[in-house]
Amino acid sequence: MMALAPRRVTILGSTGSVGVNTVELIEHHNKLSPNRFQVVALTANSNVSELAAQARRLRPDFVAIGQSSRYGELKHELSGTGIELGAGEAGVVEAALRSSDWVMASIIGAAGLRPTLAAVSRGVTVAIANKECLVSAGHLFMSKVKLSGATLIPVDSEHNGVFQVFDASQSRAIEQVTLTASGGPFRTWTVEQMKQVTPAQACKHPNYSMGAKISVDSATLMNKGLELIEAHHLFGMAPEQLGVVVHPQQAVHCLVSYVDGSVLAQLGSPDMRTPIAFALGYPERMSAPTRTLDLVELGHLTFEAPDTVRFPCLALAQAAMKMGGSAPTILNAANEIAVEAFLAGQIGFAAIASIVEATMNGCEASTQSPESIDHVLTIDNVARRHAKSALPS
Repeated sequence: MMALAPRRVTILGSTGSVGVNTVELIEHHNKLSPNRFQVVALTANSNVSELAAQARRLRPDFVAIGQSSRYGELKHELSGTGIELGAGEAGVVEAALRSSDWVMASIIGAAGLRPTLAAVSRGVTVAIANKECLVSAGHLFMSKVKLSGATLIPVDSEHNGVFQVFDASQSRAIEQVTLTASGGPFRTWTVEQMKQVTPAQACKHPNYSMGAKISVDSATLMNKGLELIEAHHLFGMAPEQLGVVVHPQQAVHCLVSYVDGSVLAQLGSPDMRTPIAFALGYPERMSAPTRTLDLVELGHLTFEAPDTVRFPCLALAQAAMKMGGSAPTILNAANEIAVEAFLAGQIGFAAIASIVEATMNGCEASTQSPESIDHVLTIDNVARRHAKSALPS
């Protein structure tokens, strides 16, 4: 059998949870089959020590640090390696433009917009774990994907599950796409109890180990609302065809309902390495050092409707999705500011939704979708300023 050519890989955001898991999978498979993956470029926002350690092991051609002020540290850490270095947004975009076959786009926040679009412009396979590209710039982003001929593979476990069971050739036969939610750590808490939630409590996801921002979004169910908006763009489904069901065991990641009464589900252990491995090996399946789901051991699967009274962020996201245009951009920006303020101890947990709602009511949302990245970022900046003005002084 002829050996496969190495897959040339770029990882944007290699020190975050998704990036670290991607690096681990690459190293795992390169031990089994040397040079199966060749890393071309790595980027991080500010974690110089982890980025440099990855670079020394993986030997990419190019490494960039998002915070320009950390460039000197990176240069010192990688002195003598011969690796080219970059910094700031320009450096991260350059990494995205480097010649590779496959790009992991896992930069968190609006900072991921330009680099991810740069990767898409090359028409390669892009594994996307950046919500902002689809939430804040969905129509614009998907039009660029179509124009370039890029292959877009979602990495979120729910969207990745849909990708696996969604028959795109018969999309008209699909009635409903349902994403599952764990319900977060406060699934059974009362409104009064949630007023006392601390950042440490909110960051304890019941099933996954994630960054602070995503963990808080999971606790408010905003994460699931943002995922609905993503699914709207990824799969071309109308807002009324998208739903959420709370499933604490997180064994079932999605449900796709067809007109003949069939409901196809994708199941797996709650481990991000599974969807990352699917994306990394696509269109082939590759092994992952994960635990196989054992339904007998699990014993039972339960499902319940989400409570938008106790978790109003989900309802706010659904409203933004239905309105379309710039509403999701405003929603996302306001949520980032509110979550940041909560993690800093500036506001309480329950105030996150209040800040988002005040920003959505205070910013004039257009029903027209942003026409450029600059337009997206302008709307984003206006919403952030409005959200900051709604914070207690």
